[in-house]
Amino acid sequence: MRIVIAGGHGRIALRLERLLAGRGDEVAGIVRRPEQAGDLLAAGAEPVVADLESASVGDICRHLEGADAAVFAAGAGPGSGIERKDTVDRAAAGLFADAAEAAGVRRFVIVSSMGADREPPPGTDPVFAAYLRAKAAADEDVRARAGLDWTVLRPGRLTDDPGTGLVELSAGTTGRGEVSRDDVAAALAALLDAPGTAGLTLELIGGGTPVTEAVRALTG
Repeated sequence: MRIVIAGGHGRIALRLERLLAGRGDEVAGIVRRPEQAGDLLAAGAEPVVADLESASVGDICRHLEGADAAVFAAGAGPGSGIERKDTVDRAAAGLFADAAEAAGVRRFVIVSSMGADREPPPGTDPVFAAYLRAKAAADEDVRARAGLDWTVLRPGRLTDDPGTGLVELSAGTTGRGEVSRDDVAAALAALLDAPGTAGLTLELIGGGTPVTEAVRALTG
């Protein structure tokens, strides 16, 4: 399977690239800067240098041609302001989805955030509120596309703790909780193998169920 990952240098994306390459998939990661390519090569992925904030749909479509699936794992990241939450977390997600549709790539998984299903409460940090609103808008955009077999994954608070391989994954609500980036990557890999999860918006936190079992339970 060929999989193209937007945000290929991100901490979740690099973990996912290692997992997918390790099991024999052909993986490409989209990165903004040429100096990021070495980390992708070390993970077993093909680096594709393209800036999703300035690229055209055609630019990205060329990199998606022949792919079996696309994963949007990009984000403006810590230290970015309100404007880039919109240009990356919302607009770049829409561009990547447009390109996937144009390239005929139906399977599309997007990494969102827990809390994106509601308006941020009063007193929320303005930048974090902008992030949640951007994620919510990206999710809504993707879920409205008949040309994609989409799955939205909304992890809880991310940590860099070693993965346990045990999670709680729900098409309803899990409640607040933490989840390691390792386990988010494992869940993404499992979702790519589970086309029956298309059309689902999922919450993910650490739990007591092995990742593959948690994904299998969603499809009966």
